[in-house]
Amino acid sequence: MNRRTPSLLLSASLLLGAVGAAHAALPAEATLYMNPECGCCHEYDRQLEEKGVSVTIIDDVEVGKIKQQVGLPFGLGSCHTTLMGDYAIEGHVPFEAVERLFQERPRIGGIGLAGMPIGTPGMPGPKRGDWDVYQFTDQEPMPFMTL
Repeated sequence: MNRRTPSLLLSASLLLGAVGAAHAALPAEATLYMNPECGCCHEYDRQLEEKGVSVTIIDDVEVGKIKQQVGLPFGLGSCHTTLMGDYAIEGHVPFEAVERLFQERPRIGGIGLAGMPIGTPGMPGPKRGDWDVYQFTDQEPMPFMTL
């Protein structure tokens, strides 16, 4: 065994640990508020559950009131709002952004992705252009990350 082998093994194990930690950072449970006729919301739910999150779906409340309660900025909504841990996740936010949120745990109300962009989790089709994920607190949006 040469001198580099122990260093490479250590680096590989640290990298694998970091990848596992990203998935472990997600809360075990979430509540997804949606319109009962929306099919893409169920697909987002399914993909969250594949990541180990148990999702409760609530489709018998006025979703607009939930968006107001969490402080979502006007005009930046989507078809569903998910509450996870201490955060609101608005719409079809890619899981890379959700995992980053729970790794960093900033002091914000949540993150969102306006509209229903094609190619995001739950929305079929290939990705078209950049996705500008925003963060918000008390209805004030700021950039979070671009994917």
